[in-house]
Amino acid sequence: MALIKVFDPVSVPLCVLEELQRLRAQLEQLRRENEHLRQENERLQRELDAARADLDQAQRQSKRQAAPFSEGPPKLQPKRPGRKAGAAHGRHGHSLPPDPAIVDDVLEGSLPQACPRCGGPIRETEVAAQYQTEIPRRPLIRQFNVHVGCCCGCGRRIQGRHPLQTSDALGAAASQIGPDAQAAVVLLNKTFGLSHIKIAGVFHALFGISLTRGASVQIVLRAAHRLEPADQEIRQEIRSASCITPDETGWRLAGRPTWLHAWVTEPATGYAIDPFRKADVLERIIGRDWSGTLVHDSFATYDRFAATHQQCLGHVLGRVRKLESKATRGAVHYPRKLIALFTEAIHLRNRSKEGEVSADELRRRRPEFDRRLRDLAWPVRVVPAYETLSAHVWNHRHEWFTFLSRPEIEPTNWEVEQAIRPAVVNRKLWGGNRTWVGAHAQAVLMSVLETCQRAGRSGLEFVSEALRAFANLLLPRPILLTHR
Repeated sequence: MALIKVFDPVSVPLCVLEELQRLRAQLEQLRRENEHLRQENERLQRELDAARADLDQAQRQSKRQAAPFSEGPPKLQPKRPGRKAGAAHGRHGHSLPPDPAIVDDVLEGSLPQACPRCGGPIRETEVAAQYQTEIPRRPLIRQFNVHVGCCCGCGRRIQGRHPLQTSDALGAAASQIGPDAQAAVVLLNKTFGLSHIKIAGVFHALFGISLTRGASVQIVLRAAHRLEPADQEIRQEIRSASCITPDETGWRLAGRPTWLHAWVTEPATGYAIDPFRKADVLERIIGRDWSGTLVHDSFATYDRFAATHQQCLGHVLGRVRKLESKATRGAVHYPRKLIALFTEAIHLRNRSKEGEVSADELRRRRPEFDRRLRDLAWPVRVVPAYETLSAHVWNHRHEWFTFLSRPEIEPTNWEVEQAIRPAVVNRKLWGGNRTWVGAHAQAVLMSVLETCQRAGRSGLEFVSEALRAFANLLLPRPILLTHR
């Protein structure tokens, strides 16, 4: 039988045992480091997968027409559709019958000679009224007998004119489209986003009016030319306003990227299309020394104005919430404190609008909110994204709570966002403009129509009046705004 040599620890030198223990400690340290690196590698892999998913989604949305209006996956608990429950659900009712004075035609729904079921005689018991509102399918054709004469003094040719005429053209150009029809073309194109070829199809299908695509284009350009004074009036109103909310969005001109600028004031809304995103267009209107209040989305180009600034809290809250959604453990505290501070200020201002808090109380609370924001933005943050956000908040530390000192100012730029949205929808329908002439007409007509809506006026009627008034320069031009 072979002898088994037994390991005797007493015979091992002490230096070997110490080296063995040191190696075991190093091995344990390497195992811990390996486990940490493995966990870190898994975390980075998850972040990489999430970044790739976000990139893929962004690339898909950039190629999809409705991408800017996509708000991500459906909500887990969406609001219940239909009317609201309780007293806030709205008014029960139906369409009221029209005034008998405006009824154009009265038709009789006569009883049959006999009962359709048994053939028995029928005795009439009552006459009930039913109303129907229909669109006109037959166009109204007008003939103007234009009287032409000659001045006995200077021999100048004089031509008569009816108030419903939109042009003095005769001869080959004597057959024209009426002012209401031309105004409808403008609204269908600039407000409802129909292309010119579709507008021609609508006029032919609904009204029996033959209209070519080129005629629709010329109508729009002519209307924009005749509404230039109204557009200048809007720009004057923007210049004299005490508060302006500007914003810009991408636009297309001849297939190339440009920018659509929008400015909202209390009574007016103006637009302009420019090759650059800079605030040069607004500066040409109001000047760099304009001393009102600008409510904007922290775009640096607006810092040039010597005005009181109100940074949009909606944009910074969206940025902070995005950081909070990706934060873990203790990193969630900083964005949550910012969210709580901004939302508290907004709710306080909303309570003031409802009469629960006085304007003097808002002004007294302003220094407190400024101090709390400085305390949050001053310390250096370890997370690079947090430090970038803190620097942005700190650089504009006096411009976040202007709405507390002046409650009439909005804390966000939602008004101009709403003004830009219809234009973005139209851009996605027909891609923008083809020429700078069309881009200028686009800006003029959008300014006039949106301002009419803010003033509670009919854009259709205003454009129709402008088309009729400009045919004769002796007639007064329509005034869109009443200066205070």
